Amino acid sequence: MIKKKLPLRIGVGAIVLNNKNKVFVGKRKDNPVDKWQMPQGGVDKNESFLDAMKRELYEETSIHNIEIIEEIKDWFEYELPKNLLGIIWKGKFRGQKQKWFIVRFIGDENEINLKTKHPEFIEWKWINLDDLPHVVVDFKKELYKKILIGLKKFTF
Repeated sequence: MIKKKLPLRIGVGAIVLNNKNKVFVGKRKDNPVDKWQMPQGGVDKNESFLDAMKRELYEETSIHNIEIIEEIKDWFEYELPKNLLGIIWKGKFRGQKQKWFIVRFIGDENEINLKTKHPEFIEWKWINLDDLPHVVVDFKKELYKKILIGLKKFTF
């Protein structure tokens, strides 16, 4: 019997820029080596992509003072490595298909609080856009390179 290929999870991501056009990244608590990622997560049933992005951003970082710059028109996908298949997302998905939003953080940095109800990050920082592909886990590297190409189309 051939095992059916797992579907991709529908998700969203937030490219959060500060007033110097540096991007927010967090260090995941389940991967505390020096690997970072931008806020992202799943879309709930009957939830718009924009609402899902705002919810995920708030749940992971406590950030709510943002201006929406753009919803990137393209979809972005990544596949989980074999060692994580069947473990992440209760084994229901093989990766994610995501809508990404570019937003400007307009709050004060003391608004950023990682000690949320269900913490995902243990540390955060602002980095240069070009550093994104170098700080992420290997299986998201190509995704971040594609996002970076999409970002470079914008002048902020």
